[in-house]
Amino acid sequence: MHPAFSVIFLTTLIGVGQGLFLALYTGQLYAFFDLLPVQDSRSYYAAGSALALAFLCAGLIASFFHLGHPERAWRAAAQWRTSWLSREVIVLPAFMGIVLLYGGAHLFCWHAPLFELPGERHVDSALVLGALGTALCFALFVCTAMVYACLRLLQEWHTPLTVINYILLGGASGFVLASAFSAMAAPQLSGFHAGWAMILTLLAFIGRAASLLRNARLKPKSTIRTAIGVKHPRIAQKTQGAMGGSFNTREFFHGKNPTFMRAIKPAFLALAFVAPLVLLAASLSVSRLSGPLLLWLAFILQYAGLLAERWFFFAEANHPQNLYYQTVS
Repeated sequence: MHPAFSVIFLTTLIGVGQGLFLALYTGQLYAFFDLLPVQDSRSYYAAGSALALAFLCAGLIASFFHLGHPERAWRAAAQWRTSWLSREVIVLPAFMGIVLLYGGAHLFCWHAPLFELPGERHVDSALVLGALGTALCFALFVCTAMVYACLRLLQEWHTPLTVINYILLGGASGFVLASAFSAMAAPQLSGFHAGWAMILTLLAFIGRAASLLRNARLKPKSTIRTAIGVKHPRIAQKTQGAMGGSFNTREFFHGKNPTFMRAIKPAFLALAFVAPLVLLAASLSVSRLSGPLLLWLAFILQYAGLLAERWFFFAEANHPQNLYYQTVS
């Protein structure tokens, strides 16, 4: 398939925002159960929510560049009963609204207890909004991934690993950003988030490696014989389906040579997984001055790797029509 950069930025940017929100709320839950020190609502949770919302907004803006008629974008929600894309269109702004309210609850200190749990633990509006946001966050991960995983004709995408990897990659990038943000706003939580970032990055590496190994063993269900309906054992294609170029030749094939495709795979594996793991581990054993620099570098390198990974994810999918339009003997 031909990777659209608007969709690449959409999926990676909102993934970072989702992961950062999960990191913030995870830290708040740990503090709620006295497992971590309580942080200042305004300087940490409100600022972190604003950062997460900025990534979500950037992803939403990127999505409009993929539309032929952006003024009709609202119509995309009409098919929510059958379309994962419509569900994504609905869940994304709903999640953004909850992140805004969650940040507002911390900014304006809406901490009046709503009810009490055993052990005299008072639940306020921020905790409730965080729980609702977490549910919407995972729903958004599923909706975004299922846009591609539901397509049976694209074998590379039609697997539960697509959903798993979207969750793990978004979570890993968000926790890496949370560790860098915490190093500046709440140093007591930087090590906590860095530890979880290492775990999620390692799990994301395992999940992505599993999908690469699976896809390398796939056998196309379609052949030249099935494409033209001829069962002769020896068929040679002499010309391309559209010699002058067409929508089919542009939008269903990435246009890169095999050498480029072989090179980009180790590149994104190194940037998205190996480099962040090394830098995260190093940040735990250096001074407070150099630690934040290593964490920000880890996020920058990982995000660059995720852009390459997402490009490869789209390019790797081999549409059956390419048998006719892209192969020339």
